[in-house]
Amino acid sequence: MLGPGVRVADRMDVMGLRKAMTAQGPGAGPGPAENAVPLLPRTVVLVGLMGAGKSAIGRRLAARLHLPFRDADTEIEAAAGCTIAEIFARDGEPVFRSVERRIITRLVKDEPVHILATGGGAFMDPETRGAIRQHGVSVWLRAELDVLVARTARRTHRPILNQGDPRTILGRLMEQRYPVYAEADLTVVSDERPPDVTVELVIDALEAHFGVQLPHRQPQGQAQGQGNAQRGGRPGKPDTPKTDAPKADAPKADAP
Repeated sequence: MLGPGVRVADRMDVMGLRKAMTAQGPGAGPGPAENAVPLLPRTVVLVGLMGAGKSAIGRRLAARLHLPFRDADTEIEAAAGCTIAEIFARDGEPVFRSVERRIITRLVKDEPVHILATGGGAFMDPETRGAIRQHGVSVWLRAELDVLVARTARRTHRPILNQGDPRTILGRLMEQRYPVYAEADLTVVSDERPPDVTVELVIDALEAHFGVQLPHRQPQGQAQGQGNAQRGGRPGKPDTPKTDAPKADAPKADAP
């Protein structure tokens, strides 16, 4: 296993774990978002299973907060010079997790404050989880099984779900991973409501956690997100609980 593993690691070393600042949509890439004074003291790291909405919510959240958006899987592929599927097939999961750990640690430790979406298994790695806890703030987008099944059914490029019945596979992953995801700093439920509602709830949770005021969408004849904040609400506004949050539109495939 030394040969293939060394190839990926060597490429990353030659590139110096380069800053793969790949634009990921609204709020991403160089420009005003890169130069503005950050509204948050730490990078926000979104964790959760495939279908939870990490990329879809992350892009909207980054745009709302005028921050860059990063996708850990995209950064890994840019640094390694190959796809995640190729790393898994050629080098195995241990090599992939090592690469993933190095990339995520760099992003949360060395890069300016941003919104980071991670692969479904990233937070399961103790060292990766420790780096996120030390340098960022983690937000678990928690979705129920029916929601995950419905969202992942819209896409066919999730290899892990092609190995059997998707509902059974997702149910097993929930049993394995949800107790660990629960260690995240904040939890927002991602359900069938519009993605912008979830964004509002994440913003409420971040405001309560950091004690700051962040940009909210202007209400248009409707109340903004409803519910209670997981870490306690701010005076004069509704609380936003870990059990109240909305749906993200069909997100991209996660690394396993």
